[in-house]
Amino acid sequence: MSDQDFAEPSDRPAAREIDTGVPQSARVWNYFLGGKDNYPVDRMVAEQAMRVFPQITEIARNDRGFLKRAVRYLAGEAGVRQFLDIGTGLPTMDNTHEVAQRIAPESRIVYVDNDPLVLVHAQALLTSTPPGVTDYIEADLREPDAILAAAAKTLDFSRPIAIMLLGILHYIPDYDQVRAILARLLEAVPSGSYLAMTHSTSDLGDEAVRKANADALAVWNEHAPVPLTARSREQVGRFFDGLELVEPGMVSMSRWRPEDTPFGEPPVVAGFAALARKP
Repeated sequence: MSDQDFAEPSDRPAAREIDTGVPQSARVWNYFLGGKDNYPVDRMVAEQAMRVFPQITEIARNDRGFLKRAVRYLAGEAGVRQFLDIGTGLPTMDNTHEVAQRIAPESRIVYVDNDPLVLVHAQALLTSTPPGVTDYIEADLREPDAILAAAAKTLDFSRPIAIMLLGILHYIPDYDQVRAILARLLEAVPSGSYLAMTHSTSDLGDEAVRKANADALAVWNEHAPVPLTARSREQVGRFFDGLELVEPGMVSMSRWRPEDTPFGEPPVVAGFAALARKP
């Protein structure tokens, strides 16, 4: 064993059979990020989407960039030491636990996903620094009580927790159901906890970008078993009702506290990002 030992499993289930004939969002996203953990059906859908909306790969990279910057803020300036990352997707570089534990090695992270391929890779790749803990739960966001019960084996719900919901809420088409899920998750965590979110939208970019984004969504929804619902600025903004938005508020993923570069402000991409604190 290396100096990074595997976390103790929390009653992890055996991986379900992987269906390679149906595209899955985690594997398609992996392809957008340049990964190899995907199958021909995932690549077919991804390439069709890329042809009608080339910016989709930039959205994927900016989603990952927001994760890194948000977790750095949470583990650093905000002093958060617990993270509940729901819809984590396939492990790649700079996962939540890696970013958090570089700053605070004692950080405790629970990942949640319902893709069996993610479970296979999580068991092999999601390690933890010795003072901290990293665990994985196979569960569905639409069952928040099950997630909270399993996460309580690793996280202390009397202390602040950062709930990470990156690129997942748009896979639940029922708006009221999304709000109910968020209410349940936020009810379970104490004051000083945070909600980090990214969400697909058709409200960002010029007319050509919005049209291409709509065409790419149509490609995905035609082939994928779970449709994707882009939402307006007003709809996404209501997900943060009762919370205190961290500056700069809800913006394009590329514009949330971007790294300093000599090239000026980064271009807008068609996805919202925000981080908010529970008062």
